[in-house]
Amino acid sequence: MKKLMTMTRQFRDDENGAAMVEYSILIGIIAVAAITAIVGIGAYVTHQFATLCTTLKANSGTVISAC
Repeated sequence: MKKLMTMTRQFRDDENGAAMVEYSILIGIIAVAAITAIVGIGAYVTHQFATLCTTLKANSGTVISAC
């Protein structure tokens, strides 16, 4: 019975699981922030490339194959 009570106290006082949950939440927040930044940068670059292609097509008489 004493051994069972000792194991119960150790289980109750163990904080490894709580730390793991905290780190998991932190990793999730960092992942969402990174994905948001990558999507935002991708949209910006796509817009800039489209603007460049439009400007090049308007200012030249030749067909630009990359756009």
